Amino acid sequence: MSELMMIKPSITDLGAFEVRRLLPSRHRRSVGPFVFWDHFGPVTLPAGSNMDVRPHPHIGLATLTWLFDGQITHRDSLGYQQDIKPGAVNWMTAGKGIVHSERTPQARRGQDNPLHGLQIWLGLPGDFEETEPSFQHYPASDIPEVECGGVRFKLIAGSALGSESPVEVYSPLCYLAGRLDAGQSFRWPRVYPEQAVYVVEGSLRAGGQAAEAGQMVVLPDHEAFEISSLNGARIAILAGEPLGKRYVWWNFVSSSRKKIRAAAALWDRGGFDRVDGDDEFIPLPENRPMP
Repeated sequence: MSELMMIKPSITDLGAFEVRRLLPSRHRRSVGPFVFWDHFGPVTLPAGSNMDVRPHPHIGLATLTWLFDGQITHRDSLGYQQDIKPGAVNWMTAGKGIVHSERTPQARRGQDNPLHGLQIWLGLPGDFEETEPSFQHYPASDIPEVECGGVRFKLIAGSALGSESPVEVYSPLCYLAGRLDAGQSFRWPRVYPEQAVYVVEGSLRAGGQAAEAGQMVVLPDHEAFEISSLNGARIAILAGEPLGKRYVWWNFVSSSRKKIRAAAALWDRGGFDRVDGDDEFIPLPENRPMP
């Protein structure tokens, strides 16, 4: 790609808060292995208005929710229950199939709760699409910090700038989050073939392109990019080797249409394992054509 690409979000109103979706979009299906990118919040959920994502299935991907504020309880069909907290990483590998739910922690229900974060899916390489599902938790203290031109980043996953995150990944990538002070700038090198910068808060210029909060700039194939912010910004950088064609339907990601249809049929007849202690579930979407 020889020119910058700007991606603006599609916005879904969930009542208590909005979700901004950048990937997949009609302009860009993925960046490296990043096939799904949602930004929710910042918002304060009033007492009695909880985050309750009922149990639902996944195949062919890994999920990661990075919180800037708030807490979410993850529960899955492997028997894991883990609170997600700001700066920590819950890395769930769906592989051939997993079910999980995401809810406001029980201890925080009945009170006002802040909520702000990014949720991503990464498509798995062909050799790992059918791997056994797994779950790993990494506390905030395990996530390394790196520096680029005076800007400090958390290296959430992957390798970049001579450092490596402990988070187990399945393909070459990096995922970072950091802040630019007002008037600060840095040069981001071409670490991987496909790269993008997302503006969480504030505004910036990347390669001469202005971007506001909620927008993603996909970077072209240059050696380095000047990224700056006049008034300050919170940003995330995503990059990696492309995986090749992936189909995304509902909560399923696969290189095979047949596998997506098989997973949908399995969920519809109750064939996936369930989340112990969480008996609700999300039915298949109606009137959504399969790939």
